[in-house]
Amino acid sequence: MLKLIYYVPESHFESTKLAIFEAGAGGIGNYEHCAWQVLGTGQFKPVKGANPFIGQLDQLEQVPEWRVETIVPEQKVKQVAEALKASHPYEEPAFEFIQIIEID
Repeated sequence: MLKLIYYVPESHFESTKLAIFEAGAGGIGNYEHCAWQVLGTGQFKPVKGANPFIGQLDQLEQVPEWRVETIVPEQKVKQVAEALKASHPYEEPAFEFIQIIEID
């Protein structure tokens, strides 16, 4: 089992969650669409060659973003990552998978 963590602006908050849930994320036991989420501030500076969804080249941006955490079965990692990238507005969405050690 893996934990997916990603950051997304408000405009695509619900649509990215729906996309990853449809791809197989968010299931825990007899529950679906499970996630933990919190609003924070993201920071980035687009440089030459970037085509930013938010902000201007060579200007530091600080924007409200949601941090979303959910569970992903190992066999669904590729599909979930592809769904996230396809539904996310950023050129380079920030996300990571963390291995969860299951102890019986």
